[in-house]
Amino acid sequence: MKILLLEDNQTLNETIQLKFKQNGHDIYSYIDGQEAYDSVNNGFSCFILDINVPNVDGIKILKKIRKYYDEVPVIIISATVELDIIRQAYDFGCNDYLKKPFFIDELEIKVNKLCKINENKITFDKNYSFDFNERLLVVEKEMLTLTQKESLFLNLLLINKNKIVSYETIQNYVWEGEFASLDAIRTVVKRLRKKLVKKFIKAYSNKGYLFEVSKTI
Repeated sequence: MKILLLEDNQTLNETIQLKFKQNGHDIYSYIDGQEAYDSVNNGFSCFILDINVPNVDGIKILKKIRKYYDEVPVIIISATVELDIIRQAYDFGCNDYLKKPFFIDELEIKVNKLCKINENKITFDKNYSFDFNERLLVVEKEMLTLTQKESLFLNLLLINKNKIVSYETIQNYVWEGEFASLDAIRTVVKRLRKKLVKKFIKAYSNKGYLFEVSKTI
């Protein structure tokens, strides 16, 4: 999991970094708001933002995040008690708000819940399952190892199952912010469709892709 952390308190920043690195996650930390702002579109799976930081505040960064990522979770961590600022954070798309001081384990619980870290293995149809950590797709008892991009793509679709995932979101998540042509995206989709056998992946012209599964699964 690739996480962006913005926290201008050096001690707290290092403590959060250590916690998530111990759990095997890639965490890119910033103290300066401008540096975090410039890095938003580098393919993150989760954002943890303080509000009152140097140069560019967390609310402005949150606005930019929502231009690149519709669904990627954003957790605000802040000592502010100003209701207008808290309301702005939710209005502009933050998923949760954690008031300082807090226990690091409390932040970990929120990230685990919102970023689906605890759902390493997902069953999405009868005799179909996917293990993101192992990059393993099980289809009718046959175990198939996915490439990194196939695994990231399938994980993104399953997190947003029954919702259209835009080309921009796919590029930012699967290619980690690097440019990906439509042909490159279609090539990965073609490979996934062949392995899945069933027609789970639906294409929506000029919009993106949707992973269609029964809502009763």
